[in-house]
Amino acid sequence: MKKSLIALLTLAVIGTVAYSQRLDIMLALIKYQASTEVFAEARDVPWQQGPAEAATEADKRPPNIILIVADDLGYNDISTFGGGITRVDGSSVQTLGIDRIAAQGVVFNQSYSGASSCAPSRAMLMTGRYPTRTGFEFTPTPDGMGSMVTSIYNSMDNNLPPAIYDAAKEEGQPPYELKGLSPSEITLAEVLQTQGYYTAHIGKWHLGNDQGMGPHDQGFDDSLLMTNGLYLPEDDPNVVNAKIPFDPIDQFLWARLGFSNSFNSGSADQFKPARYMTDYWTDESVKVIKANKNRPFFLYLAHWGPHTPLQATKEDYEAVGDIQPHRKRVYAAMVRAVDRSVERILATLEAEGLADNTIVAFTSDNGGAGYVGLPETNSPYRGWKITMFEGGLRVPMFIQWPNKIPAGKTVDTPVAHIDVMPTLAAAAGAATPETVEIDGRDILPLVEGENNWPRKTLFWQSGHYQVVRHGDWKLQVNNRPTDGLQQWLFNLKDDPTEQNNLATSHPDKVSELSGLLKIHQQNSRGPLYSATGQVPVMVDKTLAEAFEAGDEYIYTPN
Repeated sequence: MKKSLIALLTLAVIGTVAYSQRLDIMLALIKYQASTEVFAEARDVPWQQGPAEAATEADKRPPNIILIVADDLGYNDISTFGGGITRVDGSSVQTLGIDRIAAQGVVFNQSYSGASSCAPSRAMLMTGRYPTRTGFEFTPTPDGMGSMVTSIYNSMDNNLPPAIYDAAKEEGQPPYELKGLSPSEITLAEVLQTQGYYTAHIGKWHLGNDQGMGPHDQGFDDSLLMTNGLYLPEDDPNVVNAKIPFDPIDQFLWARLGFSNSFNSGSADQFKPARYMTDYWTDESVKVIKANKNRPFFLYLAHWGPHTPLQATKEDYEAVGDIQPHRKRVYAAMVRAVDRSVERILATLEAEGLADNTIVAFTSDNGGAGYVGLPETNSPYRGWKITMFEGGLRVPMFIQWPNKIPAGKTVDTPVAHIDVMPTLAAAAGAATPETVEIDGRDILPLVEGENNWPRKTLFWQSGHYQVVRHGDWKLQVNNRPTDGLQQWLFNLKDDPTEQNNLATSHPDKVSELSGLLKIHQQNSRGPLYSATGQVPVMVDKTLAEAFEAGDEYIYTPN
């Protein structure tokens, strides 16, 4: 949706009806405009084909690498840590495929996303660099989304402080498709290409689509790119939908999104996926593995699930059993689809004789979202996606590499998404680029029992919301636009779920960690584009619950 169209639609309805009715009309107009977009029918994807015979035996080649990333998967949504989405009878939905990676490889018990929202985290996965270096600090949103979501939010009776939108900062910004990672950045895919790897991307990218920013221009030989966000058309006979009336983002997504992908063409030449998107991407991943089994390959499978809009297949919806409310059951079915995808990838590796020399890494881009209204998704941690409490940042990170990583291994040292790029590059025998500063570290020595780990500090930031973890201490600083600076200080060794704010009782520690944040910012290049809005997010309640005086909340710029 172009900004000019949004402006015209706004002018067309202002002053004619009540405010809430105007918003309904605008959403209807957005939905109508989206419905006029025409996509080509599903087609065969022409993946590059590797050699018919291998030059060397599989176990003598560099390891194949598969990186699987879920979207908005909560820490407690998987059964690895004893969790799983609960049914009415108290049993939980088991994630056997994801659990298998954890059981057969290494589990990092203190693993963190790069950010508390998706796109900056994905940029760090690909580059191993903080946003202070890349400038990729905020998550790009479709044109018009910020103003529309803010308007819907402020029209709702939720007692929360107002959402803020700065239209002036929107002016002059590039369109959504060009809000991306600079082509000058060096990605994991580019590093692996130097070692002779075939590189394939499937799914979400969210780092820019065009003008050198798309995955097909950032090191991937082939890219099947998500260019829209429906898993199936809303009226498909095999889909079960769950809309979230209390979430403004969900309302916008249902109005705006279509059902399309592209192949090696960025925003151009879009076509319909052959079936439910999670399953379609898995089908294509299997094709990539089979076509390239005789040469080293890197597959980046970036799932959209279980991000909203909530859509599941009828098969998955029935398979998860009796779960209430309806949106939770659809969400559980979406998690099942992602887990089933993992199982199919592992089964394909075994069938093709590739399992022993393939690294499979699994993670999520950030914690589960509070706007879905599922209070246990990040349990036992506080907070959600968008917040930088542990619930927003803690993510599963598992790496399986048979014969190299002992099954059932655990590592307690804190690691993060910035470590993925240098770790996988090192495993492939590739040197990280010398022309840029890499903030992440190869974490495989931790698996081998490294006793003198040199890094003590990790950073996160989104504009004025900044966080540092130094040793066991974690400081969050949020300069809220409504009432100024707020600080939270926690000792995660004693208080891993962040219940006791020590900022007042330990001013010396606040000063020490604030100094680290200041040093981290000294050489920052600044964001590539400005944040235009801020929405308050409760720390301990989902958006389905009422805000009450005394409830803690944060504002995050985006």
